[in-house]
Amino acid sequence: MALDDDLDLGQLAALDAVVTEGTFDGAARRLHVTPSAISQRIRALEVATGRVLLVRSKPVHLTESGEPVLRLARQIGLLTAEARRELTGSVGGPDDGTEPVEGPVRLPIAVNADSMATWFLPALAPLAGEFSFELHRVDQERTGDLLRGGRVMAAVTTRSTALPGCSSTRLGTMRYRPVASRAFVRRWLPDGATTAALRRAPVVVYDNDDDLQHAWLRTRAGRDLHPPVHHVPSADDFATAVRLGFGWGMLPDQLRRAALVPLVPDDEADADAGRVGDVVLHWQQWRLRSAALDRVSAAVVAAAAAALD
Repeated sequence: MALDDDLDLGQLAALDAVVTEGTFDGAARRLHVTPSAISQRIRALEVATGRVLLVRSKPVHLTESGEPVLRLARQIGLLTAEARRELTGSVGGPDDGTEPVEGPVRLPIAVNADSMATWFLPALAPLAGEFSFELHRVDQERTGDLLRGGRVMAAVTTRSTALPGCSSTRLGTMRYRPVASRAFVRRWLPDGATTAALRRAPVVVYDNDDDLQHAWLRTRAGRDLHPPVHHVPSADDFATAVRLGFGWGMLPDQLRRAALVPLVPDDEADADAGRVGDVVLHWQQWRLRSAALDRVSAAVVAAAAAALD
């Protein structure tokens, strides 16, 4: 990336706002300027970097060249907000109506759905009055992509090796076991989880990126099986669909309910979990001297230690 001059902070803030809001109009409202001013700042930033940073669609899309610039913009924004907070002793300036009041430090974080539905939100709750959390719920295999692209400052991820410019801390393991309702087992698996039965029995999956159920099927049957599939892209609704008998599914112990029974005995499920049902989670965050990130990291690590294996 060739830079003609030092990058302007106002231009970097405009890029951050456009990506956050998804439109130039939304960015203008956030920064209390006109859409034309936002457009001019983005254009000037693209001239300075010599790259196209945004695809002008609705919502806008960040280009590959835009990712490192967005990461820089948000790192500078975080450190600037913390410095302002330290100087003023509060989260914002005076609320006298003469100028916009600064909000709390904004922290975009990526987290997988099952963590969000169980232990992660309680970890952040004590800090909710001090920081503004922007949570991105994506599969744990993809949270690292958002971190690398600069869209988030920290992520719960299965990636153990620290991404460039990040630190990595092991959180613990979510153990998933195949479960279903008692009525479902009586109807579809009366003779147990045989290959023939599993080929016919419907299965609930989170979305097209969720391979956990089919990985367990491959482990049990030694080959691919293609049962009927229900897609339910919500952690709570996923568990509800399994409880209501839509199909069987892999649920973490933290979401397992008394109404659900294992497809196989727990000792067999534990043996399978060692191969496909154990999801080891890590916390990765930008390697910055940031009090905000350090406080969130400490809260997340402590909550994971209590909730995960």
